[in-house]
Amino acid sequence: MKRLLAAFSLCILALAGLAANPAQAQSLLEGRFADDVPTLEQVVGHATGTRISSPEEALSYLRALEQAAPDRFRLVQYATSWEGRPLVYAVVTSAANMARIDAVRADLSQLANGTSPQALSNILPVTWLSYGVHGDEISSTDAALVLAYHLLAAQGDEMVDTIMGNSVVIIDPSQNPDGRGRFVNKYREQLGIQPFADRYTAGHDQPWPGGRFNHYLFDLNRDWFALTQPETRGKITAVREWQPVVLVDAHEMGGDSSYFFPPSADPFNPNVTQGQRAKQVLLGRNVAAAMDGLGQTYYTREVFDLFYPGYGDTWPTLNGSIAMTYEQSSARGQVWERTDGSMLTYADGVRNHFITTLATAETVARNADMFLNDYADYRRSAIGGAAGTGHYVIDLAQRRWNGEQLARRLAFQGIAVRRIEGPASACGVNYPRGYLAVDRRQGAARLIRSLLDANTDLPADFVSEQESRRNRDLEHELYDTTAWSVGMMSGLDVALCNTVAGGTAITAEDPLPSMAADAGAFGLAVPWTDSGQVRLVAQALAAGLEGRSTDAAFTIGAREFPRGTVVFSRADNPDTIGDLTSLARQIGAEVVALDNGWVDDGPNLGSDHFVRLAMPKVAMVWDDGVNPTSAGSARYTLEQRLGIPVAPIRSGTLPVADLARYDVLIVPETEGSLDEAARGAIATYAREGGVVVVLGNAMLGFTGSENALFATARETVLGGEPSKEEENPATMVAGEAIADEAAYRAAIADNARRPDTLPGALLHTAIDSDNFLSAGYDDAAPVVFASGDLVFAPLNRDDGMNVVRFAAADSLLASGYVWDENRRQMAFKPFLMAQGAGSGLAIGFTHDPTVRGYLDGLDLLLANAVIVAPARVR
Repeated sequence: MKRLLAAFSLCILALAGLAANPAQAQSLLEGRFADDVPTLEQVVGHATGTRISSPEEALSYLRALEQAAPDRFRLVQYATSWEGRPLVYAVVTSAANMARIDAVRADLSQLANGTSPQALSNILPVTWLSYGVHGDEISSTDAALVLAYHLLAAQGDEMVDTIMGNSVVIIDPSQNPDGRGRFVNKYREQLGIQPFADRYTAGHDQPWPGGRFNHYLFDLNRDWFALTQPETRGKITAVREWQPVVLVDAHEMGGDSSYFFPPSADPFNPNVTQGQRAKQVLLGRNVAAAMDGLGQTYYTREVFDLFYPGYGDTWPTLNGSIAMTYEQSSARGQVWERTDGSMLTYADGVRNHFITTLATAETVARNADMFLNDYADYRRSAIGGAAGTGHYVIDLAQRRWNGEQLARRLAFQGIAVRRIEGPASACGVNYPRGYLAVDRRQGAARLIRSLLDANTDLPADFVSEQESRRNRDLEHELYDTTAWSVGMMSGLDVALCNTVAGGTAITAEDPLPSMAADAGAFGLAVPWTDSGQVRLVAQALAAGLEGRSTDAAFTIGAREFPRGTVVFSRADNPDTIGDLTSLARQIGAEVVALDNGWVDDGPNLGSDHFVRLAMPKVAMVWDDGVNPTSAGSARYTLEQRLGIPVAPIRSGTLPVADLARYDVLIVPETEGSLDEAARGAIATYAREGGVVVVLGNAMLGFTGSENALFATARETVLGGEPSKEEENPATMVAGEAIADEAAYRAAIADNARRPDTLPGALLHTAIDSDNFLSAGYDDAAPVVFASGDLVFAPLNRDDGMNVVRFAAADSLLASGYVWDENRRQMAFKPFLMAQGAGSGLAIGFTHDPTVRGYLDGLDLLLANAVIVAPARVR
């Protein structure tokens, strides 16, 4: 510790005046710097901290550094964004280390498999420094460029020599170049002769959707285990290749705050070890020493927890790293006036992130053996069963395609998965289609447990404190969702079994096995069972094939075909029926040969139970008033997973748009509410024969007004009363004695308030099996995400249908944590409702079924609304 403080004491004098003159040194530190390493200004034309570097400028500068010092700096492209921008990381180390870098990486792979560092001849710790996962969190990328320069150009610097000689530093400068590009372009568009500090000026007022999100409007800091986005998939691959012992994810937060670094806030994921928590303290103390020298205020142990495994810090931590979030207050431009009147500059943020990540790299380099040994022990103990023994068994009978996709997502994360072909049995249970097996004795065991356990428990003392806070009328301190059991979210049954033998290993690149028969004399049937079947039907319809969907099950011989099954006959597709089998093999889907049109039970093809499907033309409300992440996840789910194109129509254009061109209009969740003209256009579209699908809180705009599409209303807190506005409120009220604390709490309660918020849980539901919108869920109800404070009254049967409702209170909770009164209130309330609107249909999901793109177990509900409903309306 003393050595670290001494090393940083040389830096502090140089840092004191940097905010006023950030260009005085490219590195932001005094010292001697090599002339042959170019500065940012020499390459792109502006000095550090004076302008917000675009993704293209950042990449140009990194390429110039590689050209200047190829013996110590290697640039690697690890992904390509949706918009075609390269995502890169830089490998930075001494020339001697770089000469053997492939051997270093090979040794790190062995370290992850439990090999002792002492048995490896080329072992070095890797410090992975990530910047800018949110595109409008801007200072971190320029800090990455400063750090790269400093490590390459500093001469006679003992700290830099130690970092370069004793470790490998990976600099990931811009994790979200599409979002950053969006922010920088909009910011530069509004610039005049000077930037303004006023938070209400255009530079600080981002137009929709803002720069935070990637192209598909995903929050990339929630996607690490879902792996829906190319940026995340590339990152996971790269991190697994290097097995960093420490990983930093550098963010920004509100401009009126200061700086956050670990220790993280409670709650910690229970799979995080005490040793990892102790290392957070060590790293945090050393960062604090650097920040103290600057006179920079900061805080720790508040707000930013380490519980949800989809974060850029929790996922690496569950693999053995010491991973941490650093949060710098953001100027969201070049200068920001705080509420206390002080000024925050872009240069301040660049400086702070540069100093904290440099301090982190130094801490690792000065304690290389300790970090390597701890990492190896973490992985070795997991292989030895310290995180649990036994095997997870994942049934493939109900959602086969989703199960196969889950296996590949797990394998992508370095988790060994085996397939046992069916029929097979495990621990006394028969699996007719076989099953997937995941052994808990793996280096990634703690990640495996966090993903596949039915529940990840919140610490009891933390729960007790949150309940106490609520009793004191304070907000809870949960930062994100409390449930993410990936098997449940995919609609799969997962059990824990002691012993599983045999099986074939599955890799992330394995093609999905299909069950694709050649067409029979009559045609082919596509059972409506999983996401792959939806994708097959969508691609078939897009290719011009004609299929018919049933709202009632039918039986041919010993095979029962569930509700929603789509039949493609030779008569409807005389020249193209074979294309369906080819598509099924490409997708890994199932098609069943039909020799004739006779059924042994249920409706025949000519029955009114069948309707002819057509590829739906789908539009989505876009832009102002719409929640970007809801719009993004809904569009992603429809386009990328199910293969249905979505036309975005700006909310302000809705009143003049020709909506009759579309079969379905998706209304994502909103921020506030859409304006009256937009809501009127949507209601008119439904009444004139369209299908409107409304998600989550957007439902509020279509209840209780002239644009109402649903005869329901949002509920107040359990036992509350709707607010009543009075023109002449009484100036006196009747006297009342308050007997005790409970009576006092009742007296001051706002009975018109909404239910208390929930950060998210997985809840059981029940279905109306007589409605076509629930097809695909005959044998098992879906498990859904809920936010807790949004509860709607059930539709009266004369008004519409409650197609999917939440389960009874005593069986409601599937995973996570729910306040008791919320649990009781949400029981039997609708999740999916439908109501006729003129000649059209309004379908409402009270909670977004596409949230974060990871609830693939609900894909059939969405497909019923988007593909089948237009046919039923027609």
